[in-house]
Amino acid sequence: MELSEAIRRRRMVRNYDPSRPVDPAVVDKLLGYAVHAPSAGFSQGWEFLVLTSDEERARFWAATTPPDSGLTSWMEGMSRAPVIVVPHSHRDAYLDRYAEPDKGWSDRDEARWPVPYWHIDTGMASLLVLLGAVDEGLGACFFGIPPASDAAYREAFGVPAEYTPIGAMTIGYRATDVKSPSLKRGRRESQTVTHRGRWGTSADL
Repeated sequence: MELSEAIRRRRMVRNYDPSRPVDPAVVDKLLGYAVHAPSAGFSQGWEFLVLTSDEERARFWAATTPPDSGLTSWMEGMSRAPVIVVPHSHRDAYLDRYAEPDKGWSDRDEARWPVPYWHIDTGMASLLVLLGAVDEGLGACFFGIPPASDAAYREAFGVPAEYTPIGAMTIGYRATDVKSPSLKRGRRESQTVTHRGRWGTSADL
């Protein structure tokens, strides 16, 4: 599949066919794409938790879905996904890397960073997984883990404090699902979000 087609076809899938497992080799292939994402200083401060067994996935949903969340219909389709991948960012990998001699910083001061690249780079790695899933004929959805569920999630899977789950991805063969009502907002065209030379200068001038 051409990259342009994968980009156009990518969307968040929220319902999966539970009768069709995903080949473990395909999951490994998707994670192989993830580690080709760019990272500041080639710090590569990311780690991925892969959950594929019924027990693992049930434990994930139990830990991350508050009982009063009101997400019954959403959960119904999402919990059918045979694979969950949780990407984690590792801030210390970046602070350590930029304190090395070739980077010229003498300390690990987080204030030196204009934005948290550990989160950004892990997000880029996640997008490669999402695009790779489309290329493999799969559906996928990136979603957040509620802050209130963070402690339960960490306890359920033994995630160290220095790693931050930036979200999670369900992966599987898509089943018929309802598109998000948010799509009615329409996609912003590139011309409406592009500024040429100076902020506020229309892209078509």
